[in-house]
Amino acid sequence: MHFNRTTTKELVRPALAGLLLGALAHPVLAQEPVPAPISELTPYEVTYTASMDKGISLNGTATRTLSEKSGGVWLYRTDVDSFIADIDESLILKWENNRVVPLRYRYRLSGFLIKDREQSIDFDWDAGVATGKYRGKSFKLDLEEGALDPLGFQLQLSQDIKAGKREMAYQVIDGGDYDNDRFAVIAEEALTTDRGDVDTLKAEKVRDQSSKRETLMWFAPGQDYLLVRLRQVEPDGSSYELRLNRAKVSSR
Repeated sequence: MHFNRTTTKELVRPALAGLLLGALAHPVLAQEPVPAPISELTPYEVTYTASMDKGISLNGTATRTLSEKSGGVWLYRTDVDSFIADIDESLILKWENNRVVPLRYRYRLSGFLIKDREQSIDFDWDAGVATGKYRGKSFKLDLEEGALDPLGFQLQLSQDIKAGKREMAYQVIDGGDYDNDRFAVIAEEALTTDRGDVDTLKAEKVRDQSSKRETLMWFAPGQDYLLVRLRQVEPDGSSYELRLNRAKVSSR
């Protein structure tokens, strides 16, 4: 569930006159912005059916787990097993002030019809640098505030939608550089599944109008905003899709 980031680099200002006039007549003290309530992560294990259409249809399975370790550290992991490709992707992170703080990211893709790829990123927040390897080449970047990795931003996205946000932008380190990834919730939609209809919020990755790539995601509010479906269409017409098969959400 890497959103195919290995193959390419890739959303009101009010009128002030009336407010100013009112302030002159009745001065008031400026109010501090109300901070968002602190939320907690919920451990889970979910299994998806994974289908890929690259001229021929190929099916597989994907498992994603979020588990809490000691010292407030979490492990977020995705494993995809299919006929043409296996993916092992993991992130060690901390959850602080409603934000994913990535510490160690690893990605490995191997397959029968796909060239093997690997990526690693280590985040040293004290030193303010990220170091890693991408396609065999080492890189080093200054860490920007809120910097994320290719897996952690997916967890951040679901948590931001859960918090009520409908437009999101993330600085994601991928391929040895930063990508500015933007997302938007575009609809409420009921998905038909083997267990009946599931109410979801449909989100998309915002791209340039000229882009022929499309990424759509469906999150289920009734299932702690788990990703229940993902669909990506490539410029050549090939597609990749995940559909939720089983979910086990732990209570804390």
